[in-house]
Amino acid sequence: MSATAPANDPSFENVWDELVWRGLVHVSTDQEALRALLAGDPITYYCGFDPTAPSLHLGNLVQLLTMRRLQLAGHKPLGLVGGSTGLIGDPRPTAERTLNERETVEEWVGYLRAQVERFLSFEGENAARIVNNLDWTAPLSALDFLREIGKHYRVGTMIKKDAVAARLNSEAGISYTEFSYQILQGMDYLELYRQYGCVLQTGGSDQWGNLTSGTDLIHRVEGVHVHAIGTPLITNSDGTKFGKSEGNAIWLDPAMCSPYRMYQFWLNTDDADVISRLKIFTFLTRDEIEEYERLVAAEPFRREAQRRLAREVTAFVHGADAAAAVIAASEALFGQGDLTVLDAGTLREALEELPNATVASGTGVLQALVDTGLVSSLSEGRRAIAQGGVSLDGVKVDEAALVTGALPGGVSVLRRGKRTLAGVFVNG
Repeated sequence: MSATAPANDPSFENVWDELVWRGLVHVSTDQEALRALLAGDPITYYCGFDPTAPSLHLGNLVQLLTMRRLQLAGHKPLGLVGGSTGLIGDPRPTAERTLNERETVEEWVGYLRAQVERFLSFEGENAARIVNNLDWTAPLSALDFLREIGKHYRVGTMIKKDAVAARLNSEAGISYTEFSYQILQGMDYLELYRQYGCVLQTGGSDQWGNLTSGTDLIHRVEGVHVHAIGTPLITNSDGTKFGKSEGNAIWLDPAMCSPYRMYQFWLNTDDADVISRLKIFTFLTRDEIEEYERLVAAEPFRREAQRRLAREVTAFVHGADAAAAVIAASEALFGQGDLTVLDAGTLREALEELPNATVASGTGVLQALVDTGLVSSLSEGRRAIAQGGVSLDGVKVDEAALVTGALPGGVSVLRRGKRTLAGVFVNG
């Protein structure tokens, strides 16, 4: 994440205590048993990721970081990519999911597998494994599924699960397809217990009914107690949904959400949220985070905690080089660096997040101001220029200035005032 490899906080003797301090345990099976389990010999644990989109998002990042912390403590991770459960989809609160084509799901399985692999280590005694639940689900006939797995489930218990109950009480109701999802996830846990001795599953707390489906099934079939941890659903201090930026999810795939956009998302974290975000999304130690907590209280205007958070998470997701590039771009765009030496790709990604327009080479700066929306008319643009408030590529300009795309990648940056910027993509 930072210049050094990620590591758990050495001030905690038990990774369980660190998970609790970081706010990562919203609900779980027996806490004392879990604490003892994680303090003992290495265990095998798993988390599942369904290919319902071509990329993971920030909610999934909570699980990936939790998996990494457990692996750093010596435990053995299984990353499950749901080739079969992705064909079904877990119940939404209000309506049926649109079922994706098998070819699409198979393609997305490959994307998600590659993403999960980036966050875990596949070396050493506790090397990670990636598994696909289609491997054990596809060969199973419907009759075998009902005889071997379905007989262990009670409908009365199944309809009490939060996700199912919400849908039963809605106008949409719930199909048997989505109703059966909890059985499929429970079967996954049973299969991983049998194949790998897996005794812990992690997931979001909104999945608690599905997590306990597996613990209950294993207890019924195998007569042993296994465990589950439900991490909290992350929300902002004002109650709004976390991970949304102007209505768009923050994806982990750089083609769907650029490193620059991700960096800016974290940089804009509210003071009231930044310390909890540092705990969950970084490997900073308790001492480091407590120091940032003091800085937020004493000098919030410096936004030191937000800058560190943005750098750490962007580096963890996209790599240190990408993080350094977007930091340089951010600083240059807002007057603290040289625009001419920026990486062309990163600069273009940054400008795509700003108001922007595509113009022909040689377009007048007045017209570019209008095209990008920095001014509403040519006359307003003339006034802004006359007041000395307009610059092109970092240099103040007059009305005669032309946009030529002089920056790397054939782009230009228009600025009105100190903080109002727009990107200009130049053709020809």
